[in-house]
Amino acid sequence: MAQLYMGTSGWAYPSWKPDFYPAKLPQKNFLQYYASQLNTVEVNFTFRQLLKETTAQKWIAESPEGFRFGIKAHQVITHIKRLKKTEDFIPRFLSTIEPLARAGKLGPLLFQLPPNMKADIEVLREFLVALPRTLPLAFEFRHESWFTDETFDLLKAHNRALCVAETEERITPDVTTAEFCYYRYRKPVYTQEERTAMGNRIREHLQNGRDVFAYFKHEDTPQGALYAVEVFNQLREA
Repeated sequence: MAQLYMGTSGWAYPSWKPDFYPAKLPQKNFLQYYASQLNTVEVNFTFRQLLKETTAQKWIAESPEGFRFGIKAHQVITHIKRLKKTEDFIPRFLSTIEPLARAGKLGPLLFQLPPNMKADIEVLREFLVALPRTLPLAFEFRHESWFTDETFDLLKAHNRALCVAETEERITPDVTTAEFCYYRYRKPVYTQEERTAMGNRIREHLQNGRDVFAYFKHEDTPQGALYAVEVFNQLREA
């Protein structure tokens, strides 16, 4: 049965009190509380630093069975090497998230490409071949030259998800390219009508047997977390 994983990108925000976190909740208990409300989180700090074993074990201990940590790929891979000649760094990066995988708590890896990185199908093809097929991977393209059938067909051939990202400046085409779907809702405000539409789209994927990972914007206000809880609960009750 297909599963819905709904959350935000990050959780360590004291400014989410008291609307999401209880007013007196200590920050050291944030993850435990977060994981009682939502069942996945997208970890963004792995973009700049490698995950320590002690941190991974702490997260595993503080989250329930079935919880998933989505991981953003390190900037060395996406922004410095720009998917080229990554064969030395990839194993090192993957070894840091291996504890999450062993615990059954690793969600998809997100490769977010730079906005100025134009489409290069051969570079993407070589990169996809070098990655373990067992890992669920999603790609967020931020230059519109990538949004072609050639890109989508290549992702489909490797069962890699197109990350459907919504920002105020750009919306990725909602094309399904893998056995699971990956959404990033980055606009600061979503109307009730928009939230209903996203819920309908997610429900459609679930009915077709695809797991869905969906992450709202994080940052300083709790709005994204509140949206996530609302949509998550509505879909679970349906």
